[in-house]
Amino acid sequence: MKKLLFALTLMVSVLSMAQDKLPYYEIPDPAKSYTAGSIAARMVDGLGFRYYWASEGLRAEDLSYKAAESARTSGETIDHILALTNVILKSVSDETIVDVKTLTTFEAKRSQTLWNLKKASDILNATEDISKFDNDKFPFWNIINGPIADAIWHCGQLVTLRRASGNPFTSNVNLFTGRLKK
Repeated sequence: MKKLLFALTLMVSVLSMAQDKLPYYEIPDPAKSYTAGSIAARMVDGLGFRYYWASEGLRAEDLSYKAAESARTSGETIDHILALTNVILKSVSDETIVDVKTLTTFEAKRSQTLWNLKKASDILNATEDISKFDNDKFPFWNIINGPIADAIWHCGQLVTLRRASGNPFTSNVNLFTGRLKK
């Protein structure tokens, strides 16, 4: 049953990709039960929703903006978040990860980041025991407090940077519900 659910979830993801509709415009409906996998997936979904809206509508001037000479630009922060999502996906999958260097546009990087998160969430949602993602160096706990938490942190930085560059975060997003405000 779990394999069938996982196969159907991946099929839906592939069909969604084919339609060029990016995930996380709204946060997906929650799992029907609490498992280690569904809770970890929901954390990834929360990251995806925040990233979607933190990066939505960024302009060239936003991407090149940085708060200080020693700081990252918004574009460099986007690259870093993409790299973190590669780590997240690789920690739960044997899937070949897209080489960040091959993605040359902001739109391609944004899309890949969101799809990395969706794929990782789908895998986690179909997994009850996430200890199977432990490896010989680190337990899955480190993925939570490492790249997942770090990417959430950097989404907040994107919001701050876009405000500073004159392109504020939309007020139509409700981060608590994961939906647009009515």
